[in-house]
Amino acid sequence: MADYAVIQAGGTQVRVSEGSTVNLEGEQGAPGTEIVLGKVLMLASGGDVKVGRPFVDGASVVAEVVTHGRGKKIRISRFKRKKGYQRTMGYRSHFTTVRIKSIAG
Repeated sequence: MADYAVIQAGGTQVRVSEGSTVNLEGEQGAPGTEIVLGKVLMLASGGDVKVGRPFVDGASVVAEVVTHGRGKKIRISRFKRKKGYQRTMGYRSHFTTVRIKSIAG
């Protein structure tokens, strides 16, 4: 049993510990199901720290999917000077909220 772990989920690295709730990129699994996150970059237990190259062998994080959602809207604008061209678009990224059940490794 580890104190905390750093995992790679989507294109981001997230520090997780047992019982914590985090948002991960994209939609992963249906609400209520368990997912196994196998891309563990670092594992810390007490004073012992294991750093992977790039991943820690045999380490995994089990999480329960709580819900799906969409993030805050960001505005994207394009502009070309002297041409009278302006365009504005919006984008909302999808995320999955998960609760960390256990860290093994």
